[in-house]
Amino acid sequence: MSDANYAEVLSRIESRTAVVGVIGLGYVGLPAVWTFAEAGFRVLGFDIDEGRIDLVNSGRSYILDVKQEDFQSVFKSGRISATADFSKLPECDAILICVPTPFTENKDPDVSHVVEAGRRTAEHMRVGQLVILKSTTYPETTEKVLLPILEGSGLIVGTDFWLAFSPERVDPGNKKFNMKNTPVVVGGVTAACTQLTRALLETACERVVEVSTPRVAEMSKLLENIFRSVNIALVNELARLCDRMGNIDIWAVIDAASTKPFGFMPFYPGPGIGGHCILVDPYYLSWKAREYDFHTNFIELAAETNEEMPYYVVNMVFEGLSHMKVIPSEATVLVLGAAFKRDISDTRNSPAVKVMELLKPRVHKLSYNDPYVSSLDITMQALKSIDLTAEIIEQVDCVLIATDHSCYDYSWIVSKASLVVDTRNATKGLRAPHIMRLGSIGSVG
Repeated sequence: MSDANYAEVLSRIESRTAVVGVIGLGYVGLPAVWTFAEAGFRVLGFDIDEGRIDLVNSGRSYILDVKQEDFQSVFKSGRISATADFSKLPECDAILICVPTPFTENKDPDVSHVVEAGRRTAEHMRVGQLVILKSTTYPETTEKVLLPILEGSGLIVGTDFWLAFSPERVDPGNKKFNMKNTPVVVGGVTAACTQLTRALLETACERVVEVSTPRVAEMSKLLENIFRSVNIALVNELARLCDRMGNIDIWAVIDAASTKPFGFMPFYPGPGIGGHCILVDPYYLSWKAREYDFHTNFIELAAETNEEMPYYVVNMVFEGLSHMKVIPSEATVLVLGAAFKRDISDTRNSPAVKVMELLKPRVHKLSYNDPYVSSLDITMQALKSIDLTAEIIEQVDCVLIATDHSCYDYSWIVSKASLVVDTRNATKGLRAPHIMRLGSIGSVG
């Protein structure tokens, strides 16, 4: 390690004269831009989406988790700008890679965005830069995928530049926890990589947790999300059992179990799981495990259980229509909510969208309302969110609650609808013969 290089970058970080670059200006990248700019750094965002770049350069936030007034306040300081010109990367002392890591149609990891970000970084690397990968990925990505690309520049890690993995922990719509007050995990390729990354993150985050290697940090992120996937699958399966038994309400069961002050954590059923991480991460780990002749059967079974839920919800709709003597192919269905969870605009891997994709070719007319999502592409056709009026609700054969936004008046909706299929327990406390609630079909009405 060059002590002079390290000392110079550390000094810039501590004095807030370092320039922070952020590659990828999405749900992780834009909050990172705002967080480090608020901490006093000049931040340069990089993206290939000219629309995002124009919005950033005009001081406009397009992510709900970054309030417009907060973003505008920091933007006025002149510390935030964005560009599609990656030749400006040498201006940056630290580079955060915040690009998507989806999976393929066959559920294999797609780290092409990480590879491309690494390639662009390597093309313009200079001595004395810190690179931090934040994109969720499988263990060994940092060291076996990204590191060789960066060292292809001719620079040596730990001497000429520093590399670490520090997973994002963004929870869209969470009003309590954000990038600043959520503990952040750091694992560097070398001890110096870890220390320098910690020094940067401590300027903007309240708590930094060091781990021994990038592999530990990568696996910790997968564990966090697989933990949720497995437990959600458990309650989804129990919800279906309660529906089959016909006289047990899973929501009442969960409420009762939650009174135990130790050894239990409540999870809730729903139409499936969504967002970038919880659906994707089990498959990332399963794919990597096969490299070691290890099969994560338990984890994969949980993922499969969750992915079956949209199909189960569609069957619930058809069952309800059957009771009403309505043929599905002649039915009109209104879906409430398109985002993957309440009070956000994020539709990535949304189970609500999946349900709509399954329903659309099988019903006469499908429409949706979501105050946060103005339009969608469903089975290659554009749909726009319609107004939620009494006339609309009274006209449709079924109202399907797929995302329980808090702005909906569920009592009013139930009073106007002929059939309500509730996948989120949004109608809790309401009793009516035309309500079908996931996990308590035989216990309501």
